[in-house]
Amino acid sequence: MSAALAFPLAALAEIAGCFAFWAVLRQGASAWWLVPGVAALLAFAWLLTLAPADAAGRAFAAYG
Repeated sequence: MSAALAFPLAALAEIAGCFAFWAVLRQGASAWWLVPGVAALLAFAWLLTLAPADAAGRAFAAYG
C-alpha cells in the first residue's frame, strides 16, 4: 500500500477511534461504542506501519 493511501486511511481510523472514546466519556454513549473505537485505533496503528518510516516521522512532526 502506498503512503498516499495509508495516511488518509490512518487519519480516518484515528478520528473514528478518538470519536468513539469521546462519545462514551463526554456524551454518555453506550460503552459498546468502545469496541469499534478500539478496532479503529488498532487499524490506525497498523496502517502507520505500512507507511515508510521517514514519511511517518514527517506526519507526526506536522501534528506537533
